[in-house]
Amino acid sequence: MSNRIKNVVEEIISDQWATLKKVTYSYQNQDQSWSDVKREVYDRGHGACALLYNVKKQTVILIKQFRLPAYLAGDNGFLTEVPAGIIEDEAPEQAIIREIEEETGYVIPALTSVGDVFTSPGAVTERIFLFIAPYDDAQKVTDGGGLDSENEDIEVVEYAFAKALQDVKKGVIKDAKTIILLQHLALSGVMKTSNL
Repeated sequence: MSNRIKNVVEEIISDQWATLKKVTYSYQNQDQSWSDVKREVYDRGHGACALLYNVKKQTVILIKQFRLPAYLAGDNGFLTEVPAGIIEDEAPEQAIIREIEEETGYVIPALTSVGDVFTSPGAVTERIFLFIAPYDDAQKVTDGGGLDSENEDIEVVEYAFAKALQDVKKGVIKDAKTIILLQHLALSGVMKTSNL
């Protein structure tokens, strides 16, 4: 923790689905003066996501689903993303293996960590853990589509890797975690990118 922050006071404004807090604190500026700051912070826990890829077929597995905040921001609301979910008293690897099966129908035995990022650090506490994993058709055990109990209505899409990168370039794929993982896969040399 930073010694440039003190007198932190948190007040819960709402805790319906996640927790929205009003936070006040004193912050020491670079010139050594102190400022009193007020912010609202949204805490929904941490998450994990993974990009499934098939080197032989040069494909990736993505999902499409409706996202209300994107809709409220003026988009049509249907985003193309990597499978992802909230970590629920488990390791990030366990969380994303569970989410991959629920959302895509694939059972993935092993993952490679790509690191972790903050999604929107100016207002949200969420840290998302990023993974990649190879897949093949034999690992598909259900249709996926998400859980009815979570009101999920997910379309599973096997995307040509080159098309996914083109859709990032065109602004069709707008989800940050998905863009990070697609670019990671391109930069890592695991998948072919010469025809772009």
